[in-house]
Amino acid sequence: MGKMTAAETARPAQVAPDYFMPAEWHPHGACWMAWPCRRSLWGENFAAACRAYAAVANAIAEYETVHMLVPEQRLQQARRLCAESIRIVPMPLDDSWLRDTGPLFTIDGKGGIRGTDWAFNGWGGKYRPHDRDAASSGAILQLLGIERVSVPMVLEGGAIDVDGSGRLLATEECLLNVNRNPGWSRQRIERTLGTFLGIRQVVWLDRGLCGDETDGHVDNIARFTPEGAVLLHFPQDPASPNRPAAEENRRRLLAAGLEVRPLPEPPIAMNETGGLLPRSYANFYIGNDAVFMPVFAACADDRARAIIGEMFPGRRIVCLPGEVLVTGGGNIHCITQQQPVP
Repeated sequence: MGKMTAAETARPAQVAPDYFMPAEWHPHGACWMAWPCRRSLWGENFAAACRAYAAVANAIAEYETVHMLVPEQRLQQARRLCAESIRIVPMPLDDSWLRDTGPLFTIDGKGGIRGTDWAFNGWGGKYRPHDRDAASSGAILQLLGIERVSVPMVLEGGAIDVDGSGRLLATEECLLNVNRNPGWSRQRIERTLGTFLGIRQVVWLDRGLCGDETDGHVDNIARFTPEGAVLLHFPQDPASPNRPAAEENRRRLLAAGLEVRPLPEPPIAMNETGGLLPRSYANFYIGNDAVFMPVFAACADDRARAIIGEMFPGRRIVCLPGEVLVTGGGNIHCITQQQPVP
């Protein structure tokens, strides 16, 4: 990896018409993750969370290179739990959801690659401090020696999903939330996504899962697949608190001309304070030759696995326990960030 200063790799916001964000199933050069470090988030589950992160990293490392960002005080623990092939990268962190804080890579299809560095404000100001996480995207790009494009808009990677052909999924609940970009219109957000990610169409869904403190991240409810269909979190139980939003989201996807394949909802579960946990099978990571999906020791696990397997032929479906991760507010997709091959 080359060594360049932030000033050398950063560039002002500008139009990059040839660059676009590829779909997650585009070949990866690496996967980036960050070690758990906000103890107040995990409580008594902190040690279990560390083991769960290591399990995800070790599984992915069988298929692609994994880089794990780790604060200095956690280096020994991470090296003990992670496979030898995983590259441990010392870095100051506030939290461990690299999907939301890492760079969103764009490519031009001709060998070029850039990293877009979006503003991060702790999921609408819910978690502080978050300044070290906000700096992690630029730090990763500096380590890689990849050109950094700074974007003056708050955006988390889990708030969007792209098909690599110019379409993007997002919820109004998240991207239009005043706690992200106050004063920004829908049109300004769409233009910014178009400028920096090569997006030509934003498919606006309604809202995300009940109990999701990210304000409706789309990676918990709707995911593109290589054949153009969208996997949609859709409870079979009409009494599920997530059913009304799912019905509206399905209506909008169909209106956009997209095929919808419903994913079952795992059994409803509560956290220790009585709030709903955002359990979802849609929070999977698409790796090289494999899809890594969360399971919950539930009867719906096998059905969800079969549906995801059908939509990703040729990829092995790797099931990993998701119960500990969801107590922190996310799951496998939330803790991973792909670096595409240029």
